[in-house]
Amino acid sequence: MNVKTTLSFTDRHHKFLSEMVGQGVFATQSAAVAAALEKMIQDEDERNVALQALAQETRARMETPREAFIDQDEAFAAARASIEAAREV
Repeated sequence: MNVKTTLSFTDRHHKFLSEMVGQGVFATQSAAVAAALEKMIQDEDERNVALQALAQETRARMETPREAFIDQDEAFAAARASIEAAREV
């Protein structure tokens, strides 16, 4: 279903839309705006997935007993060794 609406754009935005249509990137200005909105929707969906994964990981880590924690020196030892090795070359 299509819905008609009226939108206002700055001169800069209108010029860009007109150029994209003129170059054949989009058939109409409405198509360009629809593509931009689809991209925004996709970005928001991906952001929500990432936030949910982060929240899940945070909850899992909060349930980890202290004795299972890894010492920071142990956790980064391999990375530090790689950096030192690279510096010696």
